[in-house]
Amino acid sequence: MRHFHKYLFFYVLAFGLTTKVFSSNVQDSIANQFKTKVSQTNANEDKAELLFLLAERYSNLNKADSAFKYYNQSLKLSKELGLRDRFMECNKELFQLLDSQNQLNIDPLPYLDSYFNYAKVNNDNKKLLEAKLDYASYYFNPTNYKKSKAYYLDALNDAKAINDSYTQAKINTNLGLLYSGFIAQDSARLFFEKALKLYKTENVNALFSTYFNYANSYQKDKEYIKAIEYLKKAEAIALTKYKNNYQKNLYAKLTICYKHLNDYQNAYNAFEKYNTVRDSINVTSQNIAISEIKEQYDNEKLRGDNLESEAKRKQTQNLLFAAIGFLVFGGITAFLIQKNTKRKQLLAEQESKLKTQKLATVLKEQELTSIDAMIEGQEKERQRIANELHDDLGGLMATVKLHFNVLKEKQSPDLFNKTNVLLDEAYKKVRSIAHAKNSGVIAKQGLLKAIKDMAKKISGANKIQIEVIDHGLENRLENSLEITLFRIIQELVTNTIKHSKASQVTIHLTNHENSLNIMVEDNGIGFNTKNISKEGMGIHSIDKRVEHLEGNMTIESEINKGTSIIIDIPI
Repeated sequence: MRHFHKYLFFYVLAFGLTTKVFSSNVQDSIANQFKTKVSQTNANEDKAELLFLLAERYSNLNKADSAFKYYNQSLKLSKELGLRDRFMECNKELFQLLDSQNQLNIDPLPYLDSYFNYAKVNNDNKKLLEAKLDYASYYFNPTNYKKSKAYYLDALNDAKAINDSYTQAKINTNLGLLYSGFIAQDSARLFFEKALKLYKTENVNALFSTYFNYANSYQKDKEYIKAIEYLKKAEAIALTKYKNNYQKNLYAKLTICYKHLNDYQNAYNAFEKYNTVRDSINVTSQNIAISEIKEQYDNEKLRGDNLESEAKRKQTQNLLFAAIGFLVFGGITAFLIQKNTKRKQLLAEQESKLKTQKLATVLKEQELTSIDAMIEGQEKERQRIANELHDDLGGLMATVKLHFNVLKEKQSPDLFNKTNVLLDEAYKKVRSIAHAKNSGVIAKQGLLKAIKDMAKKISGANKIQIEVIDHGLENRLENSLEITLFRIIQELVTNTIKHSKASQVTIHLTNHENSLNIMVEDNGIGFNTKNISKEGMGIHSIDKRVEHLEGNMTIESEINKGTSIIIDIPI
């Protein structure tokens, strides 16, 4: 539950914790036993392990200063001995320890960077996913929430790649919390809904937490009836762990919602349940804690004894290896020569790959330049056609109309009137074509009006209904940006009409101060995102336009459950 962020959403944090009453005397006794074993151990590898366990013990005692000291000692010794796995675990624990402290002037990020780079070099997908979730947690604050969002989305793609539905659900829940705290409640609830679809029935505690946060989102919008609806869904879940703590927070939330609805009877009933659960926590949690401490004490003692026996075994083994070493020296030398040759070959292959990557980067930059030139050329050509239609053909038609006015007295008035009506209609059509050709966005009306007009025309001419929902777009954007955004949305809608077989499309446009969020959703047949080809369906062109605007695009789709395309553009 670490990644359910520690600063803002204290309700979710409470779900991941068990109320425990520890005996400080027992815990201190265990820590002292580890200290004694550290001082008595001569084998450095065992000492590094014992120092790590001692640091864990102090961390459990909430003595962060002592934990920090012994983690650092284990880290230093592990680095000297070349114990890479233990060294990286120390980095991870140090990051989490420092990240959990308030008002501390030590930046924990270098420890996480070290852990991430190790996982990357070793191509350890599990550790990479854990590191990305730690990055997202680190940046989960009002200043850096965009970075947090980017890491969550990256981690979500990794979880999808390994088909880890449970981690996908947790990440969607965290994205919902992030949107709820810093962006928009309606978008937050979309992520909560996705999380609920991914959780399995046995993930009861996770389902409870997601329903609870769903309700919290509605409470923030003062939609107390909807909040109560989701709280009731949470209440119906049969919890297997931390039941009292979960229910305590649930009944507290129900009390608040009923109070705002002036339903004092139900508010009183919920408050009574809150008091009952709160009183029972003190007794049951103490009994649980005592049993856990006893079990933990026995396990740690057994682990320490095993380490001591292992140290003696290794000492005997090392003597045997020293005697055999002289016999196998020649074989080892040959092996090292062969290994060095392979290493040189590997370095040569890596250099070749780097050259290939540099060439790919140059080609990509050239491609972006050509796309920019193409877009600019298209807009200039549209403007040229618009000017010619308006200035040349429009002026000519106006002149013809004047000539017919001169002929009014010499010709049949009825014929003249019919001819004049036709000329008026032709003139209006010329002006209409000129305006329509002017970049696809009506200059005086802007992006939002152009999109709504497009949606209205498509809805009237097809079996598909398009709804446009906007927020914060009262002010106009820069004209070239509006043109590009219109082309992107137009292409997305065209793709939907051609391929999705959808009956309903919703376009969300949300302006968040310095960024614009575009979400296009449909209820069509969907597709497998792993098999998507960005060379087809117009996706390649859209992706390049979004990348040119320094934005990012996320495609989410399930077979027979529709498609969602989310685009974030800095403005």
